Amino acid sequence: MTTELDPRLLSLLVCPVTKGPLTYDRETQELISPRAKLAFPIRDGIPIMLPDEARQIEN
Repeated sequence: MTTELDPRLLSLLVCPVTKGPLTYDRETQELISPRAKLAFPIRDGIPIMLPDEARQIEN
């Protein structure tokens, strides 16, 4: 089941590593930081913004 992330919440969140913007990937339920090349998981509708919990991405 996928849940929607509140757009207001997304507008407030920044990458904890770069302080840059994040994009929401609805399919994987992750917040993507292109500059840090990290994907932060969203669990039960709650973004987990810990670098240790993020996965490396290729893009």
